[in-house]
Amino acid sequence: MSFLSILNYAQKLVEQRLLPGDIAIDATAGNGGDTAFLARLVGTQGAVHAFDIQEQALIATEQRLAQTQPDYSHVRLHLRDHAELYDAVPEAAEQRVGAAMFNLGYLPGGDHQSVTAPHSTIPALQSALTALRKGGIVTIVLYTGHPGGTEEASAVQSWVEQLPQKQYQVLEYRFLNQKNHPPYLIAVEKL
Repeated sequence: MSFLSILNYAQKLVEQRLLPGDIAIDATAGNGGDTAFLARLVGTQGAVHAFDIQEQALIATEQRLAQTQPDYSHVRLHLRDHAELYDAVPEAAEQRVGAAMFNLGYLPGGDHQSVTAPHSTIPALQSALTALRKGGIVTIVLYTGHPGGTEEASAVQSWVEQLPQKQYQVLEYRFLNQKNHPPYLIAVEKL
């Protein structure tokens, strides 16, 4: 039996904490994998808010939902920067979010010039932590193989290292012997 992939481990951590009826955020919808995963976990009694700045990503996400979910009326797609998630999610101010998932970098199969960057990622992460309920989790998959990726990962690393340990637990999961800038995971749990 081998270790879980970075993406599968992120989902495993979320699955252990997210409850039916919860509110969840996919901060970087991409091709919709995490959005569909979150929609299944929270069920139609919950809600999922998926964000992306590229319309193509939201179209792909909606197509994936249509293929995998019998009813995805509880999913809201936002053509907005993830830094605006606190304003776009009504439950955020009430600290009712059970999980927020981030996959940083660029849209697979999309425009590689359109990438996440620290100037919007750090505020988005801060908003996600503020919106979390106790026991909630934020997962951040970091990709460093594209221009700006290493700088963004460094900014995220510095940011999480400053989080007070009495309020948050921070985990890093990575494969140390893989070549070509393998992605890695940072997860933050609100205590």
